[in-house]
Amino acid sequence: MPFINVKTNVSVSEDKADIIKSQLGQAITAIPGKSEGWLMVGIEPGYKLWFKGSADSAAMVEVSIFGGASHNALTTLTSHITGILTDNLGISSDRIYVKYSETENWGWNGSNF
Repeated sequence: MPFINVKTNVSVSEDKADIIKSQLGQAITAIPGKSEGWLMVGIEPGYKLWFKGSADSAAMVEVSIFGGASHNALTTLTSHITGILTDNLGISSDRIYVKYSETENWGWNGSNF
């Protein structure tokens, strides 16, 4: 039950958004037991975002997961996410933050897991 939300001050075409969504679906498998089959993705292009006082291309990525994941799995996922945004949107890797939230409480379909 992962959710990845990408906030960026870069414009994202529908084609690029679809590519990013698909690549994030592959990347989430870096966490054992997670797959695109349960992944929800949000992309917020044109977001008012400044980093280090600059409005240069940047992204804030929030990854929420049900349960937990190892440090190694999260490190691998961060590398994948950064590469996806660098390759598709031209955002420098040093202007991308990735934040993780793990929870034991996750609701779906009218109840909780």
